[in-house]
Amino acid sequence: MSAEKDLYAVLGASPSDSVQQLRHRYQQLALQYHPDRLGGSSEADSGVKMFLEADAAWRVLSDQNTRREYDLQRRAQELKQDWPVDSTVCLEDMTWDEDECVYAYGCRCGGGFSVSEEEVEEETQRRQQEEEQEAEGGVMVCCDTCSLSVCVTWSLHRKTQMFKMTTITPLTLTSPLCYLEEDTK
Repeated sequence: MSAEKDLYAVLGASPSDSVQQLRHRYQQLALQYHPDRLGGSSEADSGVKMFLEADAAWRVLSDQNTRREYDLQRRAQELKQDWPVDSTVCLEDMTWDEDECVYAYGCRCGGGFSVSEEEVEEETQRRQQEEEQEAEGGVMVCCDTCSLSVCVTWSLHRKTQMFKMTTITPLTLTSPLCYLEEDTK
């Protein structure tokens, strides 16, 4: 069974159909395309193929756990569509919002883009585990008001260093606004 084949379409059903409705559609197709009913007709090969596809779809969709897993994979695939990217924003250009614990960036509509520290850390760790050759990490972020989206990027090496820095000590040598970042290894 092809991973790209929509199992609901194979049965002529929809994702909102109940198990009973799916069973009914499967039984109709099984009766129509069962190899014993087709005999030696010229349509037997295509009928057997349809029967096997319907049977495979029913095996996945009839079980609550496998159906849930299939639905999640289907939804994830839908979300992986190519989004129109309005622009690319460097994480360093975003503002840290301490109240919300997110990096924020204003949208031209007046809304905003935000990405949490956890999202950045997870993506950084994922890329490092996969040993991707890219030197940059990135996530797609949608505006909270309009349909625009931006790609937020950061240097994987620099972000790793930022995670290691946990304390900030004020320097009084030049001005009260200067800070020294200390590594707390």
